[in-house]
Amino acid sequence: MLVPMTLRDKQAELIADLNLIENVQERLSALTSFIPAVTLPEALRTDDLLVPGCVSRVWVQGEMKDGRCQFRCAADSPMVAGLVALLCHLYTDSEPAEVVAMEPEIWVGCAFHKALTPTRLNGLASMRTRMRDWAAASSQAPQA
Repeated sequence: MLVPMTLRDKQAELIADLNLIENVQERLSALTSFIPAVTLPEALRTDDLLVPGCVSRVWVQGEMKDGRCQFRCAADSPMVAGLVALLCHLYTDSEPAEVVAMEPEIWVGCAFHKALTPTRLNGLASMRTRMRDWAAASSQAPQA
C-alpha cells in the first residue's frame, strides 16, 4: 500500500517545483495549471460556498473521501482562481487534522507575498480560514 505524502512534504515539494520558475510574476502565472484538477463546476457555485472577505467571488467546496479532504474551487478572477486552486491542490488528499494544523507557507516560500496586494493576501487568509473551518467541522462529524 502506498503511503500518502504528508502535507508538510507536499508543500515543500510544491515550493521547490514552483521556485524552478525564477520570475515571481511568471510563477504566479503558472498557477493556472492547478485550476483544471480542482475546478468547481458552475452549477455547484452556490452562495453558501462563497468565501467571505474576498473582493473577487470565490467558491470553495470540501468533501470527505476515504477519511481525506478533497477541495474544489472557482473564482471570477483568473489570478485569484490560480491562487485558490493552489490552496485546494495543497490541502486535497490530506487528513482533516493536517488541514487544520498546517498553515500555508507557500506564499512566503515562493515570494508571492511580495507580489500580491494586501487585499489579495487578506482574501487568501479568508480562503484558508474557510478550508480550515470546514476540515475542523468534518473531522468532528460522524463518518457514514
